[in-house]
Amino acid sequence: MSDDTRARIDRIYREEYGRVVASLARRFGDLDIAEDAAGEALLTAIERWPVDGIPPNPGGWLTKTAGNRAIDRIRRESLRDAKHQAAMIIDDQTPHEPTGPINDDRLRLVFTCCHPALAPEARVALTLRLLGGLTVGEIASAFLVAETTMAQRITRAKAKIKAARIPFRVPDRDDVTDRLGGVLAVIYLIFNEGYLAGAQSIRADLMAEAVRLGRIMRDLLPDDGEVAGLLALMLLIDARSAARFAGGELVTLDEQDRGGWDRALIAEGHALVRECLGRVAAGGARPGRYQLMAAINAVHTDATDARDTDWTQIVALYDQLYAVTPTAIVTLNRAVAIAELDGPNVALAQIDSLPLDGYHAWHAARADLLRRLGRGAEARSAYDAAIAATQNPAERAYLTRRREHLV
Repeated sequence: MSDDTRARIDRIYREEYGRVVASLARRFGDLDIAEDAAGEALLTAIERWPVDGIPPNPGGWLTKTAGNRAIDRIRRESLRDAKHQAAMIIDDQTPHEPTGPINDDRLRLVFTCCHPALAPEARVALTLRLLGGLTVGEIASAFLVAETTMAQRITRAKAKIKAARIPFRVPDRDDVTDRLGGVLAVIYLIFNEGYLAGAQSIRADLMAEAVRLGRIMRDLLPDDGEVAGLLALMLLIDARSAARFAGGELVTLDEQDRGGWDRALIAEGHALVRECLGRVAAGGARPGRYQLMAAINAVHTDATDARDTDWTQIVALYDQLYAVTPTAIVTLNRAVAIAELDGPNVALAQIDSLPLDGYHAWHAARADLLRRLGRGAEARSAYDAAIAATQNPAERAYLTRRREHLV
């Protein structure tokens, strides 16, 4: 098999993995069976596709093959209860139990993974594994924990779903809000996992899946400001993704070619932000974190030139965001904006007090402020720390270039 063919198969599999697993989970009601069958389908594809050619509908082929493998496993293990017997005789488009108000297997899987019975970190990890197709190692790296720790976390979460008989369905509309916060957080993390992957391995499929799920949530809850805010946030970030890398190197927001931004996505995102602001002005609840982050991104994307950015408005929005989400990361981002209004000295004093020594963006922000202040030796040390703290090759290339240009 050629390297190109294997790369195509791997890409198709990663793109289709969430759909295949979600379909099998709904059909068979067992995550282990779904995952194992999806893996067996990949092995079959690796064996057959180089000889027979990649089928016109590879996702459908993988789903059908995985379904057959699941039935084979059930027969081998003599799992003959009524549920599995039913699964063997229905096609993969027919649910075996009530599935909720939205007919989408992947959204059902998200709601299952975000059940309140599961710990928050387990919800995210399980969704990234089952829906995003990330390896346990990739998820462990994102969470900064050992791979064995993450494997145990995912195994325990799946066991709890089975033991508690948590159904694979979207809850009734009246109950959706009980899990809404967790679902939105997971969707955003899926989006970020794709967006932050890096120039060489950006997971556009994960970004697209998160946006797709965001649109479904918007249809389900059209009057919820945070749902609209999350969709707006993802659209406005996605609009800039094509301009984010050049020559394998990160391009920061102030240096991006804004002519390369997707104006249609920006227009859609701005319209959603205006809708959220109108709801607040009409006496609605104060905006949550996704609405405020979307508003910040709307201000950035409203400027045709970085020099035209309304930093006063951005700082004011960060003040509101901190009131809702009082974290050191919000303070760091606010300080970067403060530097544009009050100068690097004021911003550096705020950043230096933050407990973010292990966070590469904190070191990078310090390095840039020290550079602007003419403190070259300190800036070089901060750049070194930022480079050491990130594994993203595009960010490392950018930081290395900035360090080398110090005087």
